[in-house]
Amino acid sequence: MKKTTKLIAVLLILNSSIYQSKAQDTMKKLNLTKEYPAYYQAGLEPVTITLDAINYLTIKGQSAPEDQKFIGAIEAIYPIAYGIKAYYKAQEKDFVVPKMECIWWVADGNNFEETPKEEWFWKIIIRMPEFVDTKTFMATKGAVSVKKKLKRLNDVNFEEINEGKCIQVLHLGSYDDEAASIEKIFKLMGENDFRLNGYHHEIYISGPTKTAVENLKTIIRYPVIKN
Repeated sequence: MKKTTKLIAVLLILNSSIYQSKAQDTMKKLNLTKEYPAYYQAGLEPVTITLDAINYLTIKGQSAPEDQKFIGAIEAIYPIAYGIKAYYKAQEKDFVVPKMECIWWVADGNNFEETPKEEWFWKIIIRMPEFVDTKTFMATKGAVSVKKKLKRLNDVNFEEINEGKCIQVLHLGSYDDEAASIEKIFKLMGENDFRLNGYHHEIYISGPTKTAVENLKTIIRYPVIKN
């Protein structure tokens, strides 16, 4: 699936000082990347994994990835993620805000190559620890809305997603050059009599502010089911 390299500029937001805490403390933090290695690690050859239901912050829309709608969604979801983190830090249950992820799809019967980017659908998601609940999410969302007048803040949701069995692979390089990595997934699907059971899912392991484009790491994941 080709996405314009301008998406790199969008992802710069993730590493900006706006959302990254400069303070370093000694409190032990829950790091979901280390806690769930099968979720956040993949190799250059595809593998199958099975996921349970997981809670996420989510926000969805339809636009090209470099469009202000997409950027505005990122700007809306991160203050809530860091607000939840701050609440639990005060309860001595601090955690590292995980990597941003995004689920992409197009209208039924179409494919990404034939669909104008402005017609792409997306859902930005950020995984939350198991102890985060709806009550805390709603309270944090309300508190953030008082401090920040962000257009899409009310569109952020707390949602359970269960992708079940998936095939995933690590893609190295530009987001525009994912075709070969996706082909590996579909090859393994065919060899094991699987079919698609969900949408194109990406986890952005490395950020473009610190990594050259050719070394960017993105996990590509597809939910599957037996034929």
